[in-house]
Amino acid sequence: MLGRVLIANRGEIAVRVIRACRELGIEAVAVYSTADRDSLHVQLADRAVCIGPPRPAESYLNVPSIVGAAETTRCEAVHPGYGFLAENADFARACEDNGLVFVGPRPESIELMGDKVRARETMAAAAVPVVPGSPGRTALADARGLADELGYPVLLKASAGGGGRGMRLVADPDDLEDAFRAATTEARSAFSDGSLYVERAIQAARHVEIQVLCDGEGGVLTLGERDCSIQRRHQKLVEESPSPGVSPELRSQLEEAARRACEAIRYRGAGTLEFLVSGEEFWFIEMNTRLQVEHPVTELVTGVDLVHGQLAVAGGDGLPALGRAELRGHALEVRVNAEDPARGFLPTPGRVTRFRPPLGPGVRVDTHLYEGSEMPAHYDSLLGKVIVWDETRRRALRRALRALSELEVEGVSTTRELLIEILTSEDFQSGNYTTAYLHEAAGRFATLAPS
Repeated sequence: MLGRVLIANRGEIAVRVIRACRELGIEAVAVYSTADRDSLHVQLADRAVCIGPPRPAESYLNVPSIVGAAETTRCEAVHPGYGFLAENADFARACEDNGLVFVGPRPESIELMGDKVRARETMAAAAVPVVPGSPGRTALADARGLADELGYPVLLKASAGGGGRGMRLVADPDDLEDAFRAATTEARSAFSDGSLYVERAIQAARHVEIQVLCDGEGGVLTLGERDCSIQRRHQKLVEESPSPGVSPELRSQLEEAARRACEAIRYRGAGTLEFLVSGEEFWFIEMNTRLQVEHPVTELVTGVDLVHGQLAVAGGDGLPALGRAELRGHALEVRVNAEDPARGFLPTPGRVTRFRPPLGPGVRVDTHLYEGSEMPAHYDSLLGKVIVWDETRRRALRRALRALSELEVEGVSTTRELLIEILTSEDFQSGNYTTAYLHEAAGRFATLAPS
């Protein structure tokens, strides 16, 4: 087991990892920018090192500063959390080059799955279904023919992309050229790589992901699925497990496909394979080579602590089990952001003057908030996650609504009311929803009406 770990992140995920370290008897070292000097993760850590000013490029994305902080505090390992440098192969390699264990996959795996074209090729070779599309990076001249062959609508996607950036849905051939140029510009700005590929747009599909934990030597533990179809502009708002749209037979097929994929690349650590699901068919989208924001959903239905698992694999202690984890009950997670839905989800940074988290049986809140804490304008607007568990989906929904009704946050606008509207909507209650749900239903939500 590891003795001292540096957490190269901030906010709720840094708090989450520090708490896991404490439970395992591992010393936790935090890093922070000057904007985060009073943050909860700094207060909870055994030691904390300032790594720069508020701008991420000068602090949380500054590889030399983070590696230097780990070395000067004599850490054995670095946990990247999610976001920032979590899927940066150069960072993982810099850690290893300086004698630090990177709590995550090998740099080669990050590079492979970060290149969406190579990832598709690898999945196809492992007999994992992929969305029909271009065999590789595509120039505008070739995109026209491919789109005609695939049939509209099509998706233009950044080869090095993720999170919806560098992505355009094209329903009309006349719009292809403008969309291609816009996606190229956005991809180049976001990823320093403007190359695109083309996929058929799968309509009325669910976004379902399979959580895995692997030892890097071929051992794989699959931990069921999460349904992440409630999204706004490819950003998830609500997640649940198990999915109301996945049968036991389909779940088995999805987990088997994930197992084949992980064995093929000798994956190490926690990861998530994302799929589009329509009926009993599914297609691979991408693999996230890190811990997901929504990982607590899986923890509640499997009883497996994924951060403990990450640290155990990194420390050479292996996996808690192999094969398929048993699922029990139903879990839901809602992401509460400091945003104003009525103003286009404009971030609302500021000081939190009141914070009362929900409590009671089956309720978990992962957050970095406390009364008086500051939500800086420089970073992600996530305030925290409310996660609930109960024996059935119906009871879990009621518990989630009860928890949201108890949540009090003052000083900044939040998405709480929108989340309540989503959970009480007929389509969500029935479980009959797809990735298009929020866009199609937006007009029925009072919270989204301009003030």
